[in-house]
Amino acid sequence: MAATDTARSQAVDDYCKAIFTLESRTDQPVSTNALAERLSITPGSVSAMVRRLGELGLIEHVPYRGVRLTERGRAIALEVVRHHRLIELFLSETLGMPWDRVHEEAEVLEHVISEELERLIAAKLGDPTLDPHGDPIPSAQLELAEQATLPLDALREGQCGVFVRVSDSDPEMLRYLSERGIAPGERLQVLERQPFGGPLLVSFEGAEHALGGQLAKAMRVQLEECDGEQGA
Repeated sequence: MAATDTARSQAVDDYCKAIFTLESRTDQPVSTNALAERLSITPGSVSAMVRRLGELGLIEHVPYRGVRLTERGRAIALEVVRHHRLIELFLSETLGMPWDRVHEEAEVLEHVISEELERLIAAKLGDPTLDPHGDPIPSAQLELAEQATLPLDALREGQCGVFVRVSDSDPEMLRYLSERGIAPGERLQVLERQPFGGPLLVSFEGAEHALGGQLAKAMRVQLEECDGEQGA
């Protein structure tokens, strides 16, 4: 399903996707500074583009707080996200590209993929619901099924869960996990938390790993009851 707009451009797509990503993290309006940091550009440049997005009816301003996507803006964001995550999965599953490299390629291809090619990729992959990093793929109707998750670093000692997704923004983190055989879908238990923001000792399917705070924040977990075998 295409969220077409005659005034659309790659910049419009990028801004809508960035606002969507930041909104989904906190469920709060997105500030100019947060958007500038996300896109690695100056707040002045963001302010000019934000005015343009408002003129196009893609965002609404929340006084003194920031902006939110309108329904039209969210549709554009979800279409781009669908393209991005389908491409990531296609590169990973069909072409065998490592999961730490697919994000950068998808950032480019998400803007040029046709709707017909999107449908063919989705059909080839069996209409998947998750990308290689565990992120949900919006449906063809641009509906997104989000799971209730927590960052790994929010778990207490002894708590168990399933590692379901990880941010794809840092390839080094993904390589670190891959080298240690840690992937979405694995059950885990937090065995120990070091004080003052130190690493967590975590058991993944019985194998123990020390994970730093930055990585633990990027990893998302669904809580589960411990079965008595974790950490054994």
